[in-house]
Amino acid sequence: MQLKLEARPARLAAMVWLSPVVAVVLSAVAAGLLFALLGRDPLVALYTLFIAPLGTVMGLTELGLKATPLLLCAVGIAIGCRANVWNIGAEGQFTIGAICGGGVALAFGESGGALVLPLMLLAGIAGGALWAAIPAFLRTKYNAHEILTTLMLSYVAVQILGWLVHGPWQDPEGFNFPQTRQFLPHATLPLLVEGARLNIGALFALAVVPLAAVLLGRTMTGYRIRVAGLAPGAARYAGFSAAGTVWFSLLLSGGLAGLAGICEVAGPVGQLQPIISPGYGYAAIIVAFLGRLNPVGILFASLLMALIYLGGEGLQMDLQLPPAATGVIQGLLLFFLLAADVLILYRPRLVLKPGVKHA
Repeated sequence: MQLKLEARPARLAAMVWLSPVVAVVLSAVAAGLLFALLGRDPLVALYTLFIAPLGTVMGLTELGLKATPLLLCAVGIAIGCRANVWNIGAEGQFTIGAICGGGVALAFGESGGALVLPLMLLAGIAGGALWAAIPAFLRTKYNAHEILTTLMLSYVAVQILGWLVHGPWQDPEGFNFPQTRQFLPHATLPLLVEGARLNIGALFALAVVPLAAVLLGRTMTGYRIRVAGLAPGAARYAGFSAAGTVWFSLLLSGGLAGLAGICEVAGPVGQLQPIISPGYGYAAIIVAFLGRLNPVGILFASLLMALIYLGGEGLQMDLQLPPAATGVIQGLLLFFLLAADVLILYRPRLVLKPGVKHA
């Protein structure tokens, strides 16, 4: 006997949305088993991971703070995926957006006043979009697959950031630490809650959700994106520009990731450092698929992923677990999500091996 996957004649729409819930539950169960193997009480660990961060106003504001870059990056990734354009390099676009926007803050210094922050935001968006334009050009001109080019450019972006903070942009009064000067108050995002770090970047992210939903569901551009993703042949027959779809998807995705980057450094970080992201651009890929490539679903998925980041910090402080625990939980979530999606499209079936007869 052998196990085979057989394509289902039809898939239930309810299962498409139920599978992320199943994946989350199975991930929690698997995480509990992992905690037990590490000698920790699984119930205490799961409480620390999923419940404890929500018990205070400070925890809720931190949840919104961490969900902001995840939401911005994931919405851009989802729009590209709907068009079969796979942007795996949001982390690099995030970094370049932070560099470009941060460069504006450093260039103006104490001058510029109220104009500095809008210019920083625009520079961040433009930087992320221009970084995404490189794989767009390579895809449309030389047919180089964007999965490889966007991913490799992420490592280049991190090296550029490292060179800047160790070299020309290093704070001369920073005791040789690899960082820039702190951004002045007029170059930082206003706070939404007094005494907390949550800033107006969260409002930008929330505004992107309905705008992306309208783009995908109510505009001709969104229709072209959906057709290009579902039926490329039909899109070509209808005269839709494949190159135009690639450029639009990658530039929009890169711009949103760049906005996330400048919101991060103009918000909680306050300066450029060698590491400005704990992997938001990569985690946003999981968020996009957990949210079913739907802007509203991505909003809830980004809150869940932000909760895992927050809970992971609690696991480190309270239970002395390593930082890698957060990455393991994210990996479990992706694994179970992919497994659930496979079972939506296929059903397992036991069949006889060729040449084997019944006794």
